[in-house]
Amino acid sequence: MSTFAGYAPYYDRLNREKDYAAEASFVLDLVRKHCPQARSLLELGCGTGAHARYLSEAGMNIHGVDSSLPMLERARARQETLPPEVAKRMVFSQGDIRQIRIGETFDAVISLFHVVSYQVSNEDLRRCFVTAKDHLKPGGVFVFDCWYGPAVLSDRPQARVRRWEDDESSIIRIAEPVLCPNENIVNVHYTIFVRKRDGSETPVLEELHRMRYLFQPEIEMLASEESLEMIESREWMSQSPPGFHSWNACFVVRG
Repeated sequence: MSTFAGYAPYYDRLNREKDYAAEASFVLDLVRKHCPQARSLLELGCGTGAHARYLSEAGMNIHGVDSSLPMLERARARQETLPPEVAKRMVFSQGDIRQIRIGETFDAVISLFHVVSYQVSNEDLRRCFVTAKDHLKPGGVFVFDCWYGPAVLSDRPQARVRRWEDDESSIIRIAEPVLCPNENIVNVHYTIFVRKRDGSETPVLEELHRMRYLFQPEIEMLASEESLEMIESREWMSQSPPGFHSWNACFVVRG
């Protein structure tokens, strides 16, 4: 099982209730708060380009990076549906966010939808921060969200079943998490059943998503080790600081 290998064809349908426009606006407000003249963004882990679409519509030039070719194919297909003046502000590249070097710098680096939490080892996290630093212009900011440790340990992950239906098919996704407290990791085993409207079934999809939950002091330490400074933390999509009920927290680090 490899992360997003079989998941990619259903990714947008499984996340269709996600308000990408509002999330892009929230992130852009944070970027502009700390970097008012920002015009260029590097997105680490851009997925199918849903956030990139709204950020480019807001006038930002955005370069999205993802390791999954199927996800990037969907991002480029999305790009082709947009007006030319929006599409021209979007670029996508395949690469590992721990290693990739674009060869240019940006006003801000962003990493959304828990991409940083997929960096499960200390070295993975360090290399992610180095990538962000190497692509930031002086005074630029790195904005990212992640699973927040105090909330994960207060409101323990539980098995969940979700169902979706559309004109093409019905989808059932079972998420079975296992908490690994000595590693600060949750192993989430996904099983996805897809039945098409014509009565046919696809093979059962299984993937393991390993998620690192993080704490503010370790983020401050990671930033400091790369000569960065953590300057703000929030509950995701909120003006409040993260707490025991904030599974998703957002951090701003200055270069």
